[in-house]
Amino acid sequence: MSSAILRSASIDLVLPHKNETLRSKPQQCNGSLLRARASVASSPQSLRSMKEMIDVSEKSVRIGVLGASGYTGAEIVRLLANHPHFGITMMTADRKAGRSIGSVFPHLMAQDLPAMVAIKDADFSDVDAVFCCLPHGTTQEIIKSLPKQLKIVDLSADFRLRNIDEYEEWYGLPHKAPELQKEAVYGLTEVSRDQIRNARLVANPGCYPTSIQLPLVPLIKAGLIELRNIIIDAKSGVSGAGRGAKEANLYTEISEGLHSYGITKHRHVPEIEQGLSDASHSKVTVSFTPHLMPMSRGMQSTIYVEMAPGVTIDDLYQKLLSTYEDEEFVRLLEKGAIPHTRHVRGSNYCFMNVFQDRIPGRAIIISVIDNLVKGASGQALQNLNLMLGFPENIGLNYQPLFP
Repeated sequence: MSSAILRSASIDLVLPHKNETLRSKPQQCNGSLLRARASVASSPQSLRSMKEMIDVSEKSVRIGVLGASGYTGAEIVRLLANHPHFGITMMTADRKAGRSIGSVFPHLMAQDLPAMVAIKDADFSDVDAVFCCLPHGTTQEIIKSLPKQLKIVDLSADFRLRNIDEYEEWYGLPHKAPELQKEAVYGLTEVSRDQIRNARLVANPGCYPTSIQLPLVPLIKAGLIELRNIIIDAKSGVSGAGRGAKEANLYTEISEGLHSYGITKHRHVPEIEQGLSDASHSKVTVSFTPHLMPMSRGMQSTIYVEMAPGVTIDDLYQKLLSTYEDEEFVRLLEKGAIPHTRHVRGSNYCFMNVFQDRIPGRAIIISVIDNLVKGASGQALQNLNLMLGFPENIGLNYQPLFP
């Protein structure tokens, strides 16, 4: 492209008025969009100046990412690259301390971010909010030690279970912050939006529980399905098992087949049952079997339920439709359409649908998400947006990546 063409080209940046919070859609003023118009610079220096001007004026919330070298931490970094108000000022990664994010994740090398530090060296004086992406069992003591003014979204399992005895039973460790557990809000966004808005600490849901509770909670609350004989067959991409080197996750162990695991004892079981029991105001027990699939990301939960007497498949469909018709990220497909993981890849969407089983009185529900986005980092960002008073879709309007 010639320099003459570069100098004559231009771009439109849709920016908020200086006293206006950025909304999910550009606002109109006297019938026309409020825009800042700028020529495309013909030199790298001019481009950098324009980028710095935008960054300084808009990145008003300082973000810390604890555990940035894992998959969920990297996904937080990717999502925040297009967030107009959140800027990363601190990242930790004990085993990668001193390295840039681009040296650990080359797909993020274009991000101008501080080097990662060990958590013992982290300075929280320049941080307003934290995404905690550390493994379970390590998070409780760390969060307990953080400055009290910080807003925190914890992506580990350490604050998801309200019953600390149940936590110890399933995770094999005593809870190290029981007082803080009382403060934590479980962050299934579409279900607990009002509580999340006022929270200081949000326990971000697990990937399987997200895909399962989103369709089941409204049906249970409405009394449309029986609480017995709920069977869940769930499948996840291998990234759901984390980035640690494990023999069971080697290519030759996972490829060209399905890998069932955690049968009857997967640690997401009590989390699923806690949410469903809350919806029913009585104890709910489910049969849950997870499987790893030979794909990087994606998750499908196929759920078999028994309908309450007199309830039809159309009643289930209409309830899900009325619950989610105004939600941006949870979509009920047209009747008969089958949700597929490839249609939500890289996005914060949950696609679902409900089908009549061949067995009279039973229904089949299919729910799909990207396990790293709606099942982890995307929902975490959705929650922090709410906690800080921003529209919850900011930074999350990535369309699914297909093919």
